[in-house]
Amino acid sequence: MSADPAAQAHLQRIQARLEAAVRGKTGPIRLLLAAVVSGGHVLLEDIPGTGKTTLARSLAAATGCSFKRIQCTPDLLPGDITGSSIFDQKRGRFRFRPGPLMTQIVIVDEINRASPRTQSALLEALAEGQVTVEGRTRPLAAPFLCVATQNPVEFHGTYPLPEASLDRFMLQLSLGYPPEAEERALIQGAPGAPAPGAPPLPSPVTPADILALQAAAAAVRMDASVAAYAHRLVLATRQHAAVRLGASTRGALHLGRAARGWAMLQGRDFVIPEDVRHLAAPVLAHRLCLDGKAKYAGADRGQIIQEILQSTPLPR
Repeated sequence: MSADPAAQAHLQRIQARLEAAVRGKTGPIRLLLAAVVSGGHVLLEDIPGTGKTTLARSLAAATGCSFKRIQCTPDLLPGDITGSSIFDQKRGRFRFRPGPLMTQIVIVDEINRASPRTQSALLEALAEGQVTVEGRTRPLAAPFLCVATQNPVEFHGTYPLPEASLDRFMLQLSLGYPPEAEERALIQGAPGAPAPGAPPLPSPVTPADILALQAAAAAVRMDASVAAYAHRLVLATRQHAAVRLGASTRGALHLGRAARGWAMLQGRDFVIPEDVRHLAAPVLAHRLCLDGKAKYAGADRGQIIQEILQSTPLPR
């Protein structure tokens, strides 16, 4: 059966807006949308200047969601992102001032520049959609999506993300350089591109539409044989000779949710094994903790996932 036509129309409008903002990146954009409808967070690992912030900002504009940006530095404190209480002299009491996490779409730029203490302040928000400040738990706005970025080629003044933090992200993506023709068009000035400072275009969908899309994605059917296939892939990551620590149970759940979101993007209300195969590397690769020998030999996590896919038979 086909997915809801109204849901497909919403997804197409969002994708068209994102493709106009970040040209030549249909594949990563569709994976980002799969995370959006699955309610997952995204880690963008790429060199500077490839459009990571533009993509997150454009997603907020396309969905009508509130947007905040956090620029991570070594001296950034947890209260700088979660919020803190300040003394109101007029009222003679403290009042809570929300931090930038109290929004719907937040981009955490260069997350690996934040100290481990500040990184840990993100864990509750990513996993539970809430923050606890001064003993009080405050829910985050819905829908809530975190897009974090990190530069893979710069190591000075950085704190590598621990496995617990990486495991909170549903997908890890990379944009890379645009196709040569698209890059030349950008240099020349793409026709129809909004001028700097121009008023924003109206949002084609609303946050309520995103919540409806997430509910529809959660209802996408997955046959027991497809679920068993996804589970075999997760088990294989734990048994691979080069892997010290394989995908977690959260990783398995994220694979199932992302596959449902991808199936809906394809216009189906059921998951097929190819959906799981397509999402395996973006969902599982960043969760693998390699053993010392494989790490120093330069083993590639994505290649390990490809080996697992080749050695794991598809369900009949």
